[in-house]
Amino acid sequence: MKQLLRAVLQNTPIQTSFKKFLLTHHEHTLGLCVVYSSFINPKRLIMLPIYQVDAFSNKLFGGNPAAVVPLSKWLPDTVMLAIAAENNLAETAFFVQNPDGTYHLRWFTPKLEVPLCGHATLATAHVLFDHLGVTTQELIFHSASGPLTVTQKADRLELNLPAETIGSINPPKALTDGLGIQPIFTGMAKHYLLAVLPDEACIRMLVPDFAALASLEALGIIVTAQGNDVDFVSRFFAPKAGINEDPVTGSAHCVLVPFWAKQLGKSNFVAQQLSKRSGTLWCTLDGDRVLMSGYAKTYLIGTFAHEN
Repeated sequence: MKQLLRAVLQNTPIQTSFKKFLLTHHEHTLGLCVVYSSFINPKRLIMLPIYQVDAFSNKLFGGNPAAVVPLSKWLPDTVMLAIAAENNLAETAFFVQNPDGTYHLRWFTPKLEVPLCGHATLATAHVLFDHLGVTTQELIFHSASGPLTVTQKADRLELNLPAETIGSINPPKALTDGLGIQPIFTGMAKHYLLAVLPDEACIRMLVPDFAALASLEALGIIVTAQGNDVDFVSRFFAPKAGINEDPVTGSAHCVLVPFWAKQLGKSNFVAQQLSKRSGTLWCTLDGDRVLMSGYAKTYLIGTFAHEN
């Protein structure tokens, strides 16, 4: 059957990444290719694979879902943004393999492209390792935030991301209005505003005013406190980016880990993000980098078409 599928694909004008996907899942896709080749106008439609992965969770319906779309060449930015809006997840990751075996990775929310996304990077690595036949222990992604690596560590994946510095600021009125509580510390990183609250219970009980938070200049708002059973807990809000609350946010931990390293005098942490879906991250501050590891589970494998 695989040989027959390969013959069909030779005469089927679809992206190389989709052909690889079809060959990998050949027992399910021969009929699809025959129908596509026979009845769909190849000049108008491009078929692409898509995966949906629950990142930072070892079970389905936990952690943070991300869509992952492998490409053989870049689509127009407007098309990638439209795909992300259609997926309606916090992030959709798109990647293209480079000639040297590394990858170029980009992330889109339903509203805009973002400079860094940890959970969608974890999801992309999971797809490459578990579904696309990559056998190396480490992946290198080139991104708007510089080179990022993901390494297989036993049953978890470890991300290597840039640490961010935080400067103390006075809490903006829109922040206190939006949170309904006065932070005990407020800081500003490159893209995110950090608000430290008295304890874990305050984090859990927050009912934010997202309209007020959306008026802030920051791309996202992190709230955090020391944890009862873990080193620290957090939640993350980004209404300006079209995400009222993000379930588990790897990029936020690029801010949280350096902050808590100074507060607690340690470099290794277990962290929990207290969204409804929840997620656990194992984090280490390593110089100017943050190492964070977590699990990932595949929820969906499929295909979609868009007009060329």
